Amino acid sequence: MINIRKLESELWESADLLRQGSKLTSSQYCMPVLALLFLRYAYSRFKLVETEILKSRPSRGGRIMPVEPSDFEAKSALYLPREAQFDFLVNLPDNISSVGLKNKDGQPVNSLGEAVNNAMQLVEEQSEQLTGVLPKTYTMFADELLRELLRIFNNKTIDEIGGDIIGRIYEYFLSKFAKAVASDDGVFFTPKSLVKMLVNVLEPEQGVMLDPACGSGGMFVQTGDFVNAAGMNANTQMTFFGQEKVEYNAQLCLMNMAVHGLNGRIVSGDEANSFYHDAFNLEGKCDYVIANPPFNVDKVKSESALSAGRLPFGLPGVNAKTKEVGNANYLWISYFYSYLNEHGRAGFVMASSATDSSNKDRDIREQLVKTGHVDVMVSVGNNFFYTLSLPCSLWFFDKAKREENRDKVLFIDARKYYTVVDRTLNEWTEWQLHNLQAIVYLYRGETEKYKALIAKYNDAIREAIDSIMEESRPFAEVLDEETAVQFNASLSWTGCSWNDYEELSKNLNGQIEQTKTCIKSAEGKLKKRELKPMRLAGEAFCKMLEEILTVINEYNWLTEKFGNGEYHDIAGLCKIATIDEIEEKNYSLTPGAYVGVAETENDGVDFHERMNEIHTELAKLHDEANVLMKEILKDWETLK
Repeated sequence: MINIRKLESELWESADLLRQGSKLTSSQYCMPVLALLFLRYAYSRFKLVETEILKSRPSRGGRIMPVEPSDFEAKSALYLPREAQFDFLVNLPDNISSVGLKNKDGQPVNSLGEAVNNAMQLVEEQSEQLTGVLPKTYTMFADELLRELLRIFNNKTIDEIGGDIIGRIYEYFLSKFAKAVASDDGVFFTPKSLVKMLVNVLEPEQGVMLDPACGSGGMFVQTGDFVNAAGMNANTQMTFFGQEKVEYNAQLCLMNMAVHGLNGRIVSGDEANSFYHDAFNLEGKCDYVIANPPFNVDKVKSESALSAGRLPFGLPGVNAKTKEVGNANYLWISYFYSYLNEHGRAGFVMASSATDSSNKDRDIREQLVKTGHVDVMVSVGNNFFYTLSLPCSLWFFDKAKREENRDKVLFIDARKYYTVVDRTLNEWTEWQLHNLQAIVYLYRGETEKYKALIAKYNDAIREAIDSIMEESRPFAEVLDEETAVQFNASLSWTGCSWNDYEELSKNLNGQIEQTKTCIKSAEGKLKKRELKPMRLAGEAFCKMLEEILTVINEYNWLTEKFGNGEYHDIAGLCKIATIDEIEEKNYSLTPGAYVGVAETENDGVDFHERMNEIHTELAKLHDEANVLMKEILKDWETLK
C-alpha cells in the first residue's frame, strides 16, 4: 500500500520550509505551489497515456509517427507540449537564457519563473476550461527557490497514485497553510473509497451529471474512470456540471478534470451558491446527481432559498425571528431529489444525524420515503475523512427502480466493515467496495453481476498463486545457500492442487511462518551488509502472501452470507425494508434501526466464573501495589 500520509508530510515539510524562506504569505504561495503539483501529476498521466498510444502507433519509413493532441483527446487525457512537461522544467540549466527558449508570444525566456509561467500558458491552450485558471506569477519566486520546489514535486510516488490526488494533497496543504480558511469554507476532501462507493451504486453510463458542491472535482474524476473502464469515453457519454462557492476549490476542480482529460462546466463565487442559485437551470433535467455537501450549515436565508426553488417538499425548520434555516441538510437533500429527471439517480454523503432528525426534517423525510424513490442507505463509521473523524451516511435515490423494489429500501450498516489504514484513518479496499456493491446487485436482482464478481475473485486468487514462485525469487536469491534450499523446498505446495480456500489459506499461513523462520535462520549466516536487503525481501514476500489471504478472506465474507447469489437479510449488516416498516419506525432512515445487531459467537467462557477470576486477580495486584508503596516510602525516608 502506498503511504500517502508519508508523501503528504514530506511534500509539506519541504514546501513549507521554502515558503518560510521566501517571505511570501500563505495566500500568495498556496495556489502556485498547488499548480506545480497539478503540472507534475499532469505530466505523470501524459507519459502513461503516451506509452499506451505508442504501442499501436503507425510508422513511416521506419519511424514511429509522433503523438498529437488529438490522440490524447481520444484517450480522455491532457496533452502537454514539450516546454510544459515537468521533466523539461526540472532539467533546465541554471543559466536559462543560454537555452534560447522563447515563450508562446516569441519573447525570450530569461528566468525559471518565466519558463514556468510559459508552461502554464501552454497548458491553458490545450484545455479551454483552464483558460485564466492557472497562476502565472512564478517570477515572484527566486530561481533557486523555484528549482527546489520543482525538485520536491519530482517525486515518483505521485506516478503510482490514482484518483483525486490533487484534491487530497490540496486539502492537506490548504489545512496546513490556513486552517481557519479550510474549516470556515467547508473544505473537506471526500475520501476516494466513499467516492467510489457512490459511483459504484449509481453506475453512470451516459447523460447529465451535476455536483452542486463539487469541491476539487473528485466525483467527476471517479465517474470518468468508471465510464472509461466500461469501454466507453466519458467525454462523449457524460456531460458534467459543477457549482462550487469557494473559488480556490473551483480552480482545483478545473485542474483536476483537465489532468484526467474531462470536460465540464464549473461555476464559482456567489452565482455558485447552491442555496440561492440553480446556476445551470437543471431542475428535473439530471440523469445523475452526486455530491458531498457541507454538513449542518446554518443561517441560510429562508426567503432567498424559497425563491430559488428546487424544494418539492417545502422548507426545513426556519427560525421565525431571524427567518433563517437552522440546519441546511434537508435543503441539500431536497435539491438532490429535485434535480433528477424521471429516471435519474442520486448518491450523496450526508451527516449521520440527518437519517432520523426530527420536526420539519422528519416531515420532509416522510414525503421522500412515500415517493418510493429512496433506494439505498449506507451507514459509514468514524475516521473515513482525512481531517475530521465524524461518521456519515450515504444516501441513494432512484426514480426508475425495478417494480419489485418500488416500495422498498435497502439498508446497509457498514460501520464495522472497513480496513484500518492508520490510527486515525479507515477506508474500504477495492474488494470491500466490490462486496458492498454485490449486496446492491442482489437487491436489484442483478445476479449475473454477482456471479461475475465471484469469477473475478477466483481469477485473482489463481493468478496470485501462480505468481508465488516468481515473487519468491528475490528473497531466495539473497539467502545463504543452505537456507535458500530450505526455503525453496517449503514452496513445493504451490505446484500441487488444492481443494478449497480453507486448505489454501492454511498453506499460505504456513508459508508466511516458514519464511519468517528462514529470515531468522539467515540472520546468523549472512554478513552484516547483507542483512537489510534479506529482511526487506522477506518482508515483501510475506506481505504479498498476506494480500492473497486478504482477498480470500473477503471472498469468504461475501460467499458465507450470499452463497452463489441469493440475497438474505443479514443481522447487523443489511436488510430490505418496506415503506410500511419504515413508517412503523417514524420514517427513520438509519440503517442500524433495521438491520439489528449481529449475533456474537459463544466463546465458551463462563461469564460469572471469569468475573470472579478477574476480581481475585485485581485484589492480588492491589495488595502487591500496597507492599511496593510501603517499600518506596521506606526508601524515601532513608534518603532524607
